[in-house]
Amino acid sequence: MNTISFADLKLAPEILKALAESGYTNPTPIQAQAIPLILEGCDLMAGAQTGTGKTAAFSLPLLQKLLPHASSSASPARHPVRALILVPTRELAIQVEESVKAYAKHSKLRSLVVFGGVDIKTQTPHLKTGVEILVATPGRLLDHVEMKTVQLNQVQMLVLDEADRMLDMGFMPDLRRILALLPKQRQNLMFSATFSNEIKKLSAEFLHHPKLIEVARSNATAENVTQKVYLVEQADKHVLLAQLLRGSDATQVLVFTKTKIAASHLAKQLQKDGVAADAIHGDKTQLERMQALDAFKSGKVTVLIGTDVAARGLDIDQLPMVINYEIPSAPEDYVHRIGRTGRAGASGKAISLVSPEEEKYLAEIEKLIKHEIPKEKADVSHSSRGRSPRGAHHEREPRAEHAERSHAPRPHAPKKPSHDPWFDKPYEPSVTAAAPAKQPEQPANKPKKEVAALFVRRPG
Repeated sequence: MNTISFADLKLAPEILKALAESGYTNPTPIQAQAIPLILEGCDLMAGAQTGTGKTAAFSLPLLQKLLPHASSSASPARHPVRALILVPTRELAIQVEESVKAYAKHSKLRSLVVFGGVDIKTQTPHLKTGVEILVATPGRLLDHVEMKTVQLNQVQMLVLDEADRMLDMGFMPDLRRILALLPKQRQNLMFSATFSNEIKKLSAEFLHHPKLIEVARSNATAENVTQKVYLVEQADKHVLLAQLLRGSDATQVLVFTKTKIAASHLAKQLQKDGVAADAIHGDKTQLERMQALDAFKSGKVTVLIGTDVAARGLDIDQLPMVINYEIPSAPEDYVHRIGRTGRAGASGKAISLVSPEEEKYLAEIEKLIKHEIPKEKADVSHSSRGRSPRGAHHEREPRAEHAERSHAPRPHAPKKPSHDPWFDKPYEPSVTAAAPAKQPEQPANKPKKEVAALFVRRPG
């Protein structure tokens, strides 16, 4: 299996040429197993680690099967959507379509990606010109269906990539609506890093006598990723993270948090510590997310902080380290998180900061991966900066609205601007009730002028 080449898989010359120009000669195990089965027309249920070449495993045979339909005609009718690739996140959609475009560059096949977070009107003109391969997130695809800017009645191949994540994100109703719009006679391919009971139910709904491929054990973690757990108090996590980021091996680090507000807050804390950090999450615009990712890939940003949803589609070559600032409550998410490092055979390191409150989640993770992760009691160096009450208080508040509410005023809390101390006094209902109209006249002339000046300045 190690000596097999792409040429042995009977791929077309134009596809082999594109692969050679990209520097690829030998398929990965998932590609070597999946490509022949897909070319035979089988439905497929494939499980593989992230970073093992899943995109090429389905896109190369997909292109091969569509080559007879390639046309240089300008008529949109000659370019109906024949292959639909559904993915859970914007970033993954972009990366998948980039790969498809690269593999198809010597053919007349057209591809396009559509996703939410951007003006739908910018995607409509490209759809109307006609494309054979459409990569889409479920919600945005249904938007186009409702606007009648895309027709799915000629789809011959359907691919669900990262199917387990689509279910985790609540896309099942959208998937059922999309499946109802497709022709009954089609080839179905499902790729997933984990095989939960829900995934098996989904496969039973739309796969027909599928072939099963598992390159690695279901829910396994890559052997070339070194895993470690630091047992640490929640209030000390920021200090420990800063220490780890000063290490010589922390040249490029992806840090995971549970919530969007925690990701933003942690990025700002690290920036104040002099770390080139940025956050990537669903509340940011697509442009902001792409700029942050590009800065991370180019090395301008060395630490990227994200949530599970935002980071699921990230494909970063040679990423040396992943840090779980907060471990996930769903153990399958741990597998996906640490799968961001150790890709394509490279080595990687996955570090998790686990507080006493999170140890129950750690036990579930170890049960899932059938492996006990080495643990070490954290030796936290308590500098005055790291032990700031602001940082500790934020981490103790699990509710996002508490963190958001406390985030803005705290930098100014220790030092109040000088103004009339009357504004700092607690509310006194008895005084107000006795003389509500005379209250503004009680301060002396000087404070009264300050009050007037304060209210005049604010509108300006």
